[in-house]
Amino acid sequence: MSKKVPTSYVIILGLMLFAMYFGAGNLIFPAIIGQQSGTNITSAMAGFFLTGVGLPLLSFLTLVATGKDNIQELASRVTPWFGVAFAVVLYLAIGPFFAIPRAGTVAFEIGIKPFSSSLGESTTLLIFSAIFFTIACLLAVFPAKVVDIVGKYLTPLKITLIGILIVVAVAFPMGKIYEPQDQFVDAAFVTGFKEGYLTLDAMASFAFGIIIIDAVRLKGATDKKHVMAACGKAIGIAAVLLVVMYSALSYMSATSVSKIGYQENGGEVLAKVSNYYFGIYGNVLLGLMISVACMTTCIGLLSACAQYFSRLYPKISYQYYVIGMAIFSFLVSNMGLTGLIKFSEPILNAIYPLAISMVFLLLSNKWFRGNRRVYQMVILFTFCISIFDGFDTAGINILNISSFLSKYLPLYEMGLGWIIPAIVGAVVGNIWAMMERKNSPEKVMEFE
Repeated sequence: MSKKVPTSYVIILGLMLFAMYFGAGNLIFPAIIGQQSGTNITSAMAGFFLTGVGLPLLSFLTLVATGKDNIQELASRVTPWFGVAFAVVLYLAIGPFFAIPRAGTVAFEIGIKPFSSSLGESTTLLIFSAIFFTIACLLAVFPAKVVDIVGKYLTPLKITLIGILIVVAVAFPMGKIYEPQDQFVDAAFVTGFKEGYLTLDAMASFAFGIIIIDAVRLKGATDKKHVMAACGKAIGIAAVLLVVMYSALSYMSATSVSKIGYQENGGEVLAKVSNYYFGIYGNVLLGLMISVACMTTCIGLLSACAQYFSRLYPKISYQYYVIGMAIFSFLVSNMGLTGLIKFSEPILNAIYPLAISMVFLLLSNKWFRGNRRVYQMVILFTFCISIFDGFDTAGINILNISSFLSKYLPLYEMGLGWIIPAIVGAVVGNIWAMMERKNSPEKVMEFE
């Protein structure tokens, strides 16, 4: 018999979900937006909230609403082979091939490097990353404990550390808010929208969903109603915390210009603001903030990726996947992260539109009766454009096609050029589906 998930556990799930989304990159994005947007901060952050908070949480809720807990089953509506290929590429790209090793390196670069001793940077990175990934591995190796570790302990610690800086900065602002800079002058909302989109957090929703949904089921919530209720409340908690944190960080940065000047990135903004308020102790505070932020994301991704691959190929246990990915990430973070990022980022940019297209296909499923042809055409048309987003990221311009698309395809320069082709694909798919129902009804395949 299905049980209702206790409120206390839902709160822990919400805190955990917030912590997994809110990594080091999510600290840095609002910091630089706050400085650059200036008096247009409200418009800029509204755009950022739409794609940086709304889109990831919508993706998660869509996953929950389908009753599935991983993207492979959903992507298989295109074709079974596509479902496996897409899921494997997605989990590898946001896991051991990119996000997990990057978490360790970012924690070192911002949190530890300023305190590097005479041992030298490479030796210090080796020692730090060994400790970092060992801790992450030990905390992720038991999936039933991940929720408690992240939700009960690491998230409150993260919120406390960030809260110390935010409360002081908001209570005692460094100065007035200056005029907006660069693209934030005339296009603050659109620029914020694009920055939120480029966090790629919607893809993380498909990874984290497997953890949260499994955690809810472990508490006895077996029917769809109870699972959706618990996950919906957890999402709400995560959303509120994300909006509050993003708002406070952007305001703090917007008021900092008169004291620290304009900085090149959000990491430098946070470092100088922390130093301004707390001196050398501010650097320690920032180091702890970044390290904990990276650790929670790393644990979440290790657990999510290991759960997926242990289902895909169960001959290798969950624990071995965690250990293997932690070791691989440790090696990459020390030996070749730059090259791997150059390889992984184009892949992420190419498959991200496919993930978002899947979200909107699932949301509108009943309107086209879940016909496979619609799924196939939308994904095909989307990929025909998104692959050039990947090429652009890699610095490749094949036959000047990207230049042509940039000139003639609306939204392409924003990284959203796939939207119109996706709509065209939906129209083509629906026409094909109607013709197939009429002429070859035995070939029709539809999903609820």
